[in-house]
Amino acid sequence: MTIEHHPDEATLAAHAAGVLDLGQRVALATHLRGCPRCREWARAMEGLGGEIVDNCSPASMPDDALDRTLARLDEPAPARLLRPVEAADAPRELPDFVRRYAFGGWRFVAPRVKMRPIHLPAPGPTRVFLLKSAPNSRLLQHAHTALEMTCVLRGGFSHEGGHYGPGDFDLGDETVMHEPHVDDGEDCICLVAMQGDLRLKGFWGLIARPFVRL
Repeated sequence: MTIEHHPDEATLAAHAAGVLDLGQRVALATHLRGCPRCREWARAMEGLGGEIVDNCSPASMPDDALDRTLARLDEPAPARLLRPVEAADAPRELPDFVRRYAFGGWRFVAPRVKMRPIHLPAPGPTRVFLLKSAPNSRLLQHAHTALEMTCVLRGGFSHEGGHYGPGDFDLGDETVMHEPHVDDGEDCICLVAMQGDLRLKGFWGLIARPFVRL
């Protein structure tokens, strides 16, 4: 597997610094699992961050900090973490750590395109889902009102930014307008971490807008 598209350095640095929300961390960790180059870069950034922390002055903590931390060990685990996905029911390329979350059912969001929500244990601005597109399907031209991170698990697609195959990472935002076209031969399955909404373009986008919800 040759990975051609990677997160930019700013995104990897944000991940290493722990400033991304949970949904975005899931997307970045999915890419890092299959990309040695980005894993090495992220580890270097984490090491640098550790050195900076070591050189910082100690911060004071509340007197009951240890007691409150120990008390949390007795709290029950969130129910969603206790419902693993059956192996036959999830893409084999999906990382094991993602399988610990609860999944919703598949539903159509456009002709020949399905999505399946992944329920994270903590609420946040980013929702995570699987997106499955049939071979040779074409998504409507669209942009986004906020960030979208896409990790290709299986198959591939092309748009104005190039061709994306297994392991590739695609970042979209308000400035990016694209019209993905799925490869022939097999379904394209992606893990998507998305904020905001789609902005569909053109006549057919106007017609489809009330029916497309991701």
